[in-house]
Amino acid sequence: MLEDIKRFVTDLIDGGKAQEHFDDNDYRVAAAALLVHVATLDGGLDEAERARLRAILQVNFALDEPRTDQLIAAAEAAERDAVDFYHFTSLIMRTLDEAGRARVIAMMWEIVLADGRVSEFEDNVMWRVSDLLGISTRQRVELRQQVAERAGPSGGAAAGPWGEASPAEPLVPAWKGRPE
Repeated sequence: MLEDIKRFVTDLIDGGKAQEHFDDNDYRVAAAALLVHVATLDGGLDEAERARLRAILQVNFALDEPRTDQLIAAAEAAERDAVDFYHFTSLIMRTLDEAGRARVIAMMWEIVLADGRVSEFEDNVMWRVSDLLGISTRQRVELRQQVAERAGPSGGAAAGPWGEASPAEPLVPAWKGRPE
């Protein structure tokens, strides 16, 4: 509550131009942390993977570059501190409807399929996270196929299962409007 009051006063003084940070209970941090996890299963997050992650987050959460970099930093910290997926998946389950949760799984498939192959570790994580998000095996497989078809034989060329450039709308909670 004190943080909300500080933010309100800062907005009044700065004319609403205060730099917002991502809270631990922001579903975007949870989703991005899952993306960071699958991106780093085969080692660190190299520049190509970071660029792919940045593009996916920008498109799906309608963020500019500085906000996307903040989200990635928050997600990396959250993922580093996490002991399991439950914190992330429970937050996403409380925040997003089934279609939103399916979009998170599709974003994860975009990261996993970016190099053109799926390791057994990546496949296992996708199965576990999908299960925790209430995404059926059938949906998970369909999402994988959609992302793979759009990516083509070269791997990460697709923007997602929603079309050429982006989904119709940014990913937002089912219960509230677009995040600022």
